[in-house]
Amino acid sequence: MMDVSDAKGAVTGDDFRASLDDGREVWLGGERVRDVAAHPELRGAVDRIAHLLDLRRSDPAAREVALTTSEETGNLVSRSYSLPTTPEDLRAKFAASRWWMAESLGQHGRAPDFMANVVVGLRDYHAELETNRPGFGANAIAYHRYATEHDLVLTHALGDPQIDRSASPLDDPDLALRVIEENDRGVVIRGAKQLATLAPFAHEVLVYLNGVSAQRGAEDFVIWFALPMNTPGLKTLCREPLGSSGAGHAHPLARGYDEQDAMLFFDDVEIPWERVFLLGDGLLALKGLSRINAWSMQSTHIRFHERLRTFVSVAAMLADSIGVDGFRGIQEDLGELVSYAETLRLGIAGAEATAVRTPTGLLAPAPSYGLGFWSAEVSARVVAIVRRIGASGLIMQPSEADLASPELRPFIDRYMHGRGMAADQKARLFRLAWELVGDGFGARQELYEYLHRGDPGAGRARLLRGYDRSETDARIRRVIASPLG
Repeated sequence: MMDVSDAKGAVTGDDFRASLDDGREVWLGGERVRDVAAHPELRGAVDRIAHLLDLRRSDPAAREVALTTSEETGNLVSRSYSLPTTPEDLRAKFAASRWWMAESLGQHGRAPDFMANVVVGLRDYHAELETNRPGFGANAIAYHRYATEHDLVLTHALGDPQIDRSASPLDDPDLALRVIEENDRGVVIRGAKQLATLAPFAHEVLVYLNGVSAQRGAEDFVIWFALPMNTPGLKTLCREPLGSSGAGHAHPLARGYDEQDAMLFFDDVEIPWERVFLLGDGLLALKGLSRINAWSMQSTHIRFHERLRTFVSVAAMLADSIGVDGFRGIQEDLGELVSYAETLRLGIAGAEATAVRTPTGLLAPAPSYGLGFWSAEVSARVVAIVRRIGASGLIMQPSEADLASPELRPFIDRYMHGRGMAADQKARLFRLAWELVGDGFGARQELYEYLHRGDPGAGRARLLRGYDRSETDARIRRVIASPLG
């Protein structure tokens, strides 16, 4: 049973660090990580999340926007898990999203706010889940309550192993996570899932839909569930960390926001029935995808908007620091960046202003898939503009170790300063820009931006199939029904 009697609500940074020392099996560089919070390649990201968790409680303004009081327990809990029923509720909910995303400069794709909003969607879909099997809908309600009161930091894993995308899991069961047994306690699963962003730092993983497992006739591959990251048989394989350097470079973004991506191996893992939400119904899973992402999609828009604002400021400061801010072409480039940020700001406002009532009575932003696929497309253009403005300066900047060298510093100060900007400040600005658009961290962020909403091409095709042209088509038919003149 998912008990909340001992729940304390919003956790502190120290609570979060301690919670990661739970026996989870995390692998990095061929070795098992014994203490995630203390590992030199992982500690920076842990500390950054811990800082934000502390800030929610210590700063009165942050506490007001990011936390609320549980009506059931009286605990302070994350507003990200709130269930909005009025326009005021919806505004407050997404003000919390803006706090999370602004504090992380739009760099945390899997900020805790994102998955909390997915769990809100899971709860909203509970009536449909109950039709799958009795009790599954109640499980979704109970899990939302449990995650809220325990302030869970979550990851999700949707993709199947990238082995042979031309084949079906019906031909090779290793192509997708599958149920191999049902018993009185629950189900046993075997296989793997990718790409679990934030997995080493999450309390639990939520697994739900992907396109392959929703194929009709492949019912054994359709399952939604939540599981603690320290569950026996669950192995987490991390990718290579980003931002490490022995040459004196600081990498402030990668150090704090390399949220890690992981492959999850499920080696005959047993999932209790109370943690299963859907089983063996691909059509119900497909139908539910938009429902459970109704609020997380808006959270994603808000994060990307903050990322765009970060790019605008960094690009403008680059231009100013090297005296090109008055050039017509550079001003056009900067204006283009601003146009993207403003377009997204208005799209976010529009989705909230045209919110719709869900079957359970919650208020959700209007569907905005088109805005998401537009964001995925313009992201690469944003990166290209910053590269153009920074040019070769993005590559050649002194490290902190260089700046600390008494022998080098006079030359750096003389030949590497900016217009009205000291050499050390200019170096840090340009190195920050390089993290955004040039190095491994920047490349990963851009790939994430392009892919995490789903394939843009397939998404646009779905938009076409669902777009209502009937009214305009009728007008056009009236025009062409008779000669013009």
